[in-house]
Amino acid sequence: MLIPLANDPRDYAWGSTSLLADLEGREASGRPEAEVWFGDHPGDPSETADGRTLDRWIADEGAASGVGEPLPYLLKLLAAASALSIQAHPSKAQAEEGFAREEAAGIPRDAPDRTYRDANHKPELIVALSDTFRALAGLRDLDATRRLVATLGPGAAPLADRLKGADASLSAVIGWLLSDGAAAARDVIAAAVTAESDEFAAELALARTLEAAFPGDPGIVVALLMNLVTLQRGEGLFVPAGVLHAYLEGLGVELMAASDNVLRGGLTPKHVDAAELVSVLDPTPGLPPVIVPREIAAGVRRYDVPVADFALLAVSPDEDGVEVVLEGPAIAVATAGSPALRALASEDVATLSPGAAVLVTANEGGLRVTGEGEIFVALPGH
Repeated sequence: MLIPLANDPRDYAWGSTSLLADLEGREASGRPEAEVWFGDHPGDPSETADGRTLDRWIADEGAASGVGEPLPYLLKLLAAASALSIQAHPSKAQAEEGFAREEAAGIPRDAPDRTYRDANHKPELIVALSDTFRALAGLRDLDATRRLVATLGPGAAPLADRLKGADASLSAVIGWLLSDGAAAARDVIAAAVTAESDEFAAELALARTLEAAFPGDPGIVVALLMNLVTLQRGEGLFVPAGVLHAYLEGLGVELMAASDNVLRGGLTPKHVDAAELVSVLDPTPGLPPVIVPREIAAGVRRYDVPVADFALLAVSPDEDGVEVVLEGPAIAVATAGSPALRALASEDVATLSPGAAVLVTANEGGLRVTGEGEIFVALPGH
């Protein structure tokens, strides 16, 4: 079966007032529209055409169509006009241990200071739909960061001192910035907003933007330690466990393991547990993988990620159409044109406009996609 899915945009403050409306070809609401969730995640499950939420539909009818359990992934359209919080996610083992610890401590799962809201990890993939998509991702090479900090002058001396030597620890630096180093962080920020550098002009411009939005937030200095990444349309960025990241600006398709476990590192009014963030942080400098999709058939491209929770396909049919083989329950969302979908087993049909989505039940085995346009298909990984 093809089960139409719908959801309302979430109005997080960092959301764009125009990107989702432009994608869907409708008038803007005037409010920030940050994310549209497609999935059965209990935090905001999609609705089916008969008014049931998708988690309820799966509980009622999923077994007969091969969707007998909650989906292992959550698919989103994400539209950022300003920075999301700097964050990292735990590994599966860290999530299981942290969740058990907080359960035993009796911390309510919806408490503001709760960190582990479930026992799952949360690797994620973002694919740019806008012409460019900007993000902070991973920790920059230390020699480059030392050059950046040197441009800030005496105001950044406490930070520069902690970055000296072959044994400099970025984990320790970040832990210091988010706890005892808050006053020093404000001095670094003050230096950054007036500094000039040809090599780091974009990073310093971002620091000025972040200071206007989050005055004095130590996360601004954490951002100065991170890679500034610009994706072109169709490029993906995979963020594994422990890697710091923050999306900054643009429209994208985001796919992640179904989890709410977020450890924040600044640029947010929400709870920041510096010690717990450092405990899960991967401090290794380097850029998380920018993924160019691999063509697996004419008109079908796959984003290869090293996790079993999910995989992502991009499908752009030619005039003859294309057949897409699927294993397990899938969700397809249109991002351009008006592609027509036909389920291989039941021959259910659906024509999607940009922003519209369907669940493809596991017993279909695949889709035939025709017409002009583009869809992204989320499915379990291998």
